Amino acid sequence: MARTDIQLMQDVKAGDEQSFALLLHRYRSPLVNFLYRMVRNREQAEDLAQEVFIRVYRAREDYEPSAKFTTWLFRIATNLALNSIRDNHHRQMEISIDQPLAADAEDGDERRLDLADGHADIEQRLVEQARQAMIRRAIAKLPEKQRAAVLLHKYQELEYREIARIVECSESALKSLLFRAYETLRIELAPLVGQPPKQQGSR
Repeated sequence: MARTDIQLMQDVKAGDEQSFALLLHRYRSPLVNFLYRMVRNREQAEDLAQEVFIRVYRAREDYEPSAKFTTWLFRIATNLALNSIRDNHHRQMEISIDQPLAADAEDGDERRLDLADGHADIEQRLVEQARQAMIRRAIAKLPEKQRAAVLLHKYQELEYREIARIVECSESALKSLLFRAYETLRIELAPLVGQPPKQQGSR
């Protein structure tokens, strides 16, 4: 039976290097994909993911399983991503968020798109690629904290309680944050479902 994240981390705490390698293998791709969607730069996402695991390893002796390992891991990742965005805001404005689909080759959702229908004709694939690009652009335009919450909720499928701990707010504040984010996305992505965008109410 595969060991749980907490069991692996407790073994890491006890000095088992192989358990840390297993955690890295288990979470490296999801972590890089999350960070890439946050900072929109693949090399930077790789560097940040490496820093996340360095911090996890350095903190191994102080680890206590008071929360899910993923909560702890993505809290470190989110804080690093937010700090990186703020520190490099002027450079971030110059980064294109319209990169080709190939740049997201490791992303789980795009990979499923490629494999979903091996016989899809070119027109269908181009339409779907344009749709995915539009979604990525809309998410990338969200304020940083809203973007993190949406990515953790929709792509990592974490619970409200976990996300609230990661972004350091109450569950009620998180729900309000997500409501504003999804309302913005609904308006931004209205053309995808053929609906005219409605004006947002006062926040």
